[in-house]
Amino acid sequence: MIKAGLVTVLFNADDVLDDFFKSLSIQSFKNYVLYIIDNSPSAATDKLIAHLSRRYQISNYIHIKNPENYGVAKGNNQGIELALRDGADYVILLNNDIAFVQPLLLEQLISTAVKKGEDIIIPKIYYYGTRKLWMAGGAFIHYKGTSATIGDKEEDNGQYNADRYVDYAPTCFMLCSKKVFDVAGLMDERYFVYYDDNDFVFRAKKRGFSIYYLHALEVFHKVSISTGGAESLFSIYYLNRNRILFIRKHYKFPLKQIALMHMMLTKGIRHFSYDKARKKQLIKAVKDGFSISVN
Repeated sequence: MIKAGLVTVLFNADDVLDDFFKSLSIQSFKNYVLYIIDNSPSAATDKLIAHLSRRYQISNYIHIKNPENYGVAKGNNQGIELALRDGADYVILLNNDIAFVQPLLLEQLISTAVKKGEDIIIPKIYYYGTRKLWMAGGAFIHYKGTSATIGDKEEDNGQYNADRYVDYAPTCFMLCSKKVFDVAGLMDERYFVYYDDNDFVFRAKKRGFSIYYLHALEVFHKVSISTGGAESLFSIYYLNRNRILFIRKHYKFPLKQIALMHMMLTKGIRHFSYDKARKKQLIKAVKDGFSISVN
């Protein structure tokens, strides 16, 4: 029987866990272990998880409590390694700030992987509580050294109702076969958070894997619940530092120079609109992005 490992990384996520556990509780597919990697463990979170597991009858989970915030990349790696050690055929990376209401979602995800031989599969993702798209696949924008989701903020009128291969997708909900990690490796933990998925997908594609978008599967995402949004000090630092790291690690002349120049020009303009704290954070991000070894 096919076995799956579900990996989610917590950081101050108590407010979103009810919807997350409820989503799992209605799934027809039950042969999984949920690996909860907790980067902000507390007695309150322990109590909440115990309560939700009883309420929604989810006993097949392992709660790993880290002594400090290890970041999303390392947290995912902890869960992936545990899942593979325990014999998982597939690993599903999923945020806990998501919800899904289709009882057959996990079953259809895994059956498609098995029947079609797909190694990476993603669903359609909406902004939580709406029918407005957050992602129907994605694409790398190489001259910028970044990526973008397809259909962002569009009302879903069926314009992306076709299963297809896509260039990129974030790992907030992604099925990967064991083979992907065997061949492409784990997450690069230097990213901590942001661009770890760009890096992982880029490496997987380079090694011959494709990303299959399964349009009938629907997930709802509470975007940026844990990081405060793209203009928080936290996000300004990691988004910009890691974009530089990604460009330096993966691109060669002249694309590397083009992408770095584009970023520096656009962020230089953005710098003028920031307050003192954000300006300082952006400068630190740029300095650190160039100082990290890419070897």
